[in-house]
Amino acid sequence: MPLNDIMIPLLAVGLAEMGDKTQLSVLLLSSRTREYAQLLAGIMLAFLLADGFAILVGSWVTNVIPVHLVKLVSGAVFILFGVMILRGDKEQEEEGSLSPRNAFVSGFSMIFLSEWGDKTQIASALFATEYDPLLVFVGVMTALLILSAMAIYLGKLLSSRIDRKQITRIAGVVFLLIGLSFMLSAVMSSAFADMI
Repeated sequence: MPLNDIMIPLLAVGLAEMGDKTQLSVLLLSSRTREYAQLLAGIMLAFLLADGFAILVGSWVTNVIPVHLVKLVSGAVFILFGVMILRGDKEQEEEGSLSPRNAFVSGFSMIFLSEWGDKTQIASALFATEYDPLLVFVGVMTALLILSAMAIYLGKLLSSRIDRKQITRIAGVVFLLIGLSFMLSAVMSSAFADMI
C-alpha cells in the first residue's frame, strides 16, 4: 500500500530523531541566529544529500565506509563547532547572531557531516530496500522538515528568554560533549572490530 511507504518511514524517522543530537544541534544553532530560513535551508539541503543518498544506495554506504571513521569525522566536527562557539567571534558576540551565509553554512555542515552513519540515514536506506524509494524519501524528508522547524522555533523561543551568553556557553559545551561521545564511540567500535 503506497500510503505505508510514506507513513512508516515518516513515523519511524520522526520518532527516532525526536530529541536526537541532530535536533539538539539545530536548536542550539537557531538560538544563535535570526536567519531562520537560511538555517533551515542549509539543514534541509544536508538532509536531502545525506538521507537522499542513503535511500539511493541502500545500506551500501555503511559497507564501504567504516562506521567508526564516520563517527570520528562527526566527532571532530562537533568538537570544532563547540570550540568555535566557546571561543566566540568578537563580531558575533556584539551582533549576537550568525550572518545569513553563516547560518546556512553552519546548518548545512553540522547536519551533513554528522548525519553519515546516523540511525536515521541507516533507517532510510533500509526502508528503501523494503518500500518504494521515492515515497520513503517523501516520508523521511517530511519528518525531518517538521522536526527541524520545531527545533528552530524552540531555539528562537529560548534565545528570547535566556541570556545569549549563557546559551552560547551551553551550546559550546554540549557540542564538545557530543563530539567527544562520537569519538569515544568510534574508538570503542574500532577496538571491538579488531577483537573479532
